[in-house]
Amino acid sequence: MIQQIYPVVSHSFQYELNKDFHFAAAHYVPHEAAGKCQQTHGHTYFANVTIAGDNLDASGFLVNFKDVKTLLHDKFDHTVMNDHHDVFDDTNSNDFPTTEVTARKMYEIIQAHLDQLPNQPKCLQIFLRETPTSYVIFRPKANIQS
Repeated sequence: MIQQIYPVVSHSFQYELNKDFHFAAAHYVPHEAAGKCQQTHGHTYFANVTIAGDNLDASGFLVNFKDVKTLLHDKFDHTVMNDHHDVFDDTNSNDFPTTEVTARKMYEIIQAHLDQLPNQPKCLQIFLRETPTSYVIFRPKANIQS
């Protein structure tokens, strides 16, 4: 994977973890304003997940890198994202699998997992690159950053 520098999230947590990975997936945007993107097409997405916190778990991890990859890569890789009815709802334009919505959904999946951990890390940012020249950053508005 190409080494990249991602936008920095300002925070005062002691630890920050970043996990990079890529996945191949297809999607379509079922809305007339989407133009050619109404047709099924695919991308090799590159993602970066930023997680921070003050406390490590019993094994000395903020969160296990493998868990982050498993939660997202295994869910999206080699899929037609529109078929993930547990993630996307094609009847609601706020849930079409655009890059923006996909980044938000990735955040929701990660943060739901982090909320179950005793050390309570927080997902600060999802950086999702759809093409070499197009990417989205999702940062939760209500994120509590100490």
